[in-house]
Amino acid sequence: MTARAPIGKSLRRLRLQNDWTLADVAERTGLAVSTLSKVENDRMSLTFDKIVRLCEGLGIDIGTLFTNEPASVAEPALVQPAPVAMLTRRSVDRVGGEDALVPTKNYRHRYLNTDITHKKMIPILVEHRARTIEEFGVLVRHPGEEFIYVMEGAIELHTEFYAPTIVRAGESIYLDSTMGHAYLAAADGPCRTLSVCSSPEPALTRALMVNEPTHVLKKPAE
Repeated sequence: MTARAPIGKSLRRLRLQNDWTLADVAERTGLAVSTLSKVENDRMSLTFDKIVRLCEGLGIDIGTLFTNEPASVAEPALVQPAPVAMLTRRSVDRVGGEDALVPTKNYRHRYLNTDITHKKMIPILVEHRARTIEEFGVLVRHPGEEFIYVMEGAIELHTEFYAPTIVRAGESIYLDSTMGHAYLAAADGPCRTLSVCSSPEPALTRALMVNEPTHVLKKPAE
C-alpha cells in the first residue's frame, strides 16, 4: 500500500496546539466538521483546492501539512512582510520519497520539497487519472500561473478558450491558471507530469486560493 501524506496528523496537531475544536477549524476554512474529522482519522483525502482552502483559513503554508514539526499559525488577515535579507534555503527531495502523497479524484499528487515553507512556487509530481472530460468534471481555475512538463505518456489539455490539444512526453505547457483548465490522461499506461504553480502574491497559499471549488472529496484508494 502506498504511503499517505500526514495531513490528518498535522491537522490534529495544529488544532490541539491552538486549542481549536473541529467546529473552529470548519468556521475558518469553510470545510464541514464531518470532512475534517474524516481527514484527521485518515478516512478521507483532500483535493488540492481544498488543501489550499485549509491552509488559507488556518494561515499556514502547504508545507506545514507535510511535516511533523510544530508550526506557528498566523492570522489569515495578516500579510507577512517581504524579506529584505538574502535567503539561503535549500531542499533536496530524494528518489522514492512518499511522505507527501495526496491521491484525488483526477490526480495523484506528490508534493516536492515540503520541508521549505512559504515558497513562491509549488512543485508537484502528478499522475493523471481521468481520461474523459465527463469523468474529470468542471474545469478548474485559480489565481497564478502554472508550468507543466510531460514526463511520461501524454496528456490532453482542455481550456475554456482553446480547442483541446495533446501534449506528449518531452513537451510542456505554460498557462494562466485563472483560465479554466483540465488535464486528462491521453495514453495507455501511466501519464505523469511535473507541475509548478506560481503566483506574484506574497503569500503562496493566498495566491492559490480557489474561489469556487470544483473537485469532490474522495477516500484514497488502498
